[in-house]
Amino acid sequence: MQFHHRGYVSGDPRIQPPAGVGVDRPAELPDEVDVLIVGSGPAGMIAAAQLAQFPGIVTRVIDRRPGRLEVGQADGIQARSVETFQAFGFANRIIEEAYRITEMAFWKPDPENPQNIVRAARAPDDATGISEFPHLIVNQARVLDYFAESARNSPTRLVPDYGYEFVTLDVAEHGEHPVAVTLRRSAGEDEGAERTVRAKYVIGCDGARSKVRESIGRELVGDQANHAWGVMDVLAETDFPDIRTKCAIQSHDGGSILHIPREGNHLFRMYVDLGEVSEDDNGAVRETTQEEVEARANVIMHPYTLTVKHVCWRSVYEVGHRLAAKFDDVPDHLVGIRSPRVFITGDACHTHSAKAGQGMNVSMQDGWNIAWKVAHVLEGRAPESLLDTYSAERQVIAQNLIDFDRQWSSLMAAKPEELDDPAELEDFYVKTAEFPAGLMTQYQPSMIVGADVHQDLATGFPVGKRFKSNAVTRVCDANPVHLGHHHRADGRWRIYAFADRPAPGQRSKAADFAEWIAGSPESPVVACTPEGADVDAWFDVKVIYQQDHTGVDLAAVPRAYLPKVGPFELVDYEKVYAADPRDDIFEARGVDRGGALVVVRPDHYVANVLPLDAQEELAEFFAGIFNAKRQPVGS
Repeated sequence: MQFHHRGYVSGDPRIQPPAGVGVDRPAELPDEVDVLIVGSGPAGMIAAAQLAQFPGIVTRVIDRRPGRLEVGQADGIQARSVETFQAFGFANRIIEEAYRITEMAFWKPDPENPQNIVRAARAPDDATGISEFPHLIVNQARVLDYFAESARNSPTRLVPDYGYEFVTLDVAEHGEHPVAVTLRRSAGEDEGAERTVRAKYVIGCDGARSKVRESIGRELVGDQANHAWGVMDVLAETDFPDIRTKCAIQSHDGGSILHIPREGNHLFRMYVDLGEVSEDDNGAVRETTQEEVEARANVIMHPYTLTVKHVCWRSVYEVGHRLAAKFDDVPDHLVGIRSPRVFITGDACHTHSAKAGQGMNVSMQDGWNIAWKVAHVLEGRAPESLLDTYSAERQVIAQNLIDFDRQWSSLMAAKPEELDDPAELEDFYVKTAEFPAGLMTQYQPSMIVGADVHQDLATGFPVGKRFKSNAVTRVCDANPVHLGHHHRADGRWRIYAFADRPAPGQRSKAADFAEWIAGSPESPVVACTPEGADVDAWFDVKVIYQQDHTGVDLAAVPRAYLPKVGPFELVDYEKVYAADPRDDIFEARGVDRGGALVVVRPDHYVANVLPLDAQEELAEFFAGIFNAKRQPVGS
């Protein structure tokens, strides 16, 4: 965390000074906004937290609830999400309060007495170390609280507007605020009153029964729900020995339980198999009582017993795999002709089972993906064509999720004798660990993802996949740090210059690149950074030397890697890193010793890998993204 560079900070450094629309922010929802976010769930709140970092953008979040979410809904936090929390500044705090999953136990019918279950196997949760961050369990409400805190402490002082229900919207062909949104008060003294808010963009984060989706004519299409599960967060007395371990429990009659310990030690969640649902059920299974769910759980867990003392939250749901054909309001025949104005995220555009812990996690990546892109367009950084990449990128990811979840759900619901291999469930869990962890996402080439022509220069940073962090040493203070942990959700692009072999002060490609990036009119930093802004306002350029920190003389490091920032023009020393001999990032991530450039998007995804001396290719790549102003930095 950096502070003091704009003046002494004596209070909480997480609270940024108000700026732009955050100065004297109106308490009441205005008649006109830049972005209206409908729904304060995971997708909506991460989008709000990201947009809140842009002082010139008027963003408001509405929700029909009268206040914050308090209990229930999602609880699984995958490693990719914790990486994301790090970008928003609260990973360490949420890790402290969460339950950490380190292994999973698999219980199956006892071959000697099938009426009873026995522990058949244990599997580590992350056997290969796919992320330095853990797999967590914590109430969705707390995740929303942290994003709300980030938004509230931002320069724009964003807070949700509760008590507003979305009714419908209409998109005009012209106008500065072309989206007319009709809202109805769902709480407060004026409950029932309707009003219209006009927006430049609307982001629908309003769940599986999304009215935003309906208003733009999109439908969820896919499999009919045919299997029901009862889910309960409870405090209970039990003799089941693995009550504080994540478990998949398969009984002799095919009934299953996915058991998940919760934060705070005593609480746990169970997904209890309620069996097949007939086609003429018409939702009757959702009326299954808590007593029936508990009785079913006791049958599955035999010979162990479960006595529920307190129900914190419960629900009954049916597994359905549904997907919208497109995640924005532009018909296929108008793509490239008309830019999107309305977007849908999360359950509004893809639904699946809850048991793989994907709903909240994938929804957050939806929200982050669209938020920084809308911000780029509204600030004039990028053309409106950038917005077409949202649906193109995220719809494919949602389809992959549904394909995975269909297989996982089928395995969870199968009778043991129906499996080809008794160990099929646990083998699938281990072999596919990278997918549910959120780390298999790989975006295809587009205006913001280059081709993998030079992938061999940094094999550990696959183009289109998230930037996989690694240990380095910060040269200025010799502190061991993770390189990716300094990538905050501030809307900036990262350019990592992995230096060639010569040390600072010697002639090298890294020195030549520094001279070009700081001084050439073709450099994206020079061509695009607004006049009067800090030199690193839009592009965060860092260098990683192959020498250990004792071999890097800061006095010899090019000025481009030690920029002066803030009103006092103070040197930022936290852009110069050295390989840690104990875990050399060049070796760990397959970076060529001749040097390489790794370009990373604002949402952590690797956008390009280029040779260290490929200045022309780098300039061409960013010219396809940014509206270059060709203004000299600091003029």
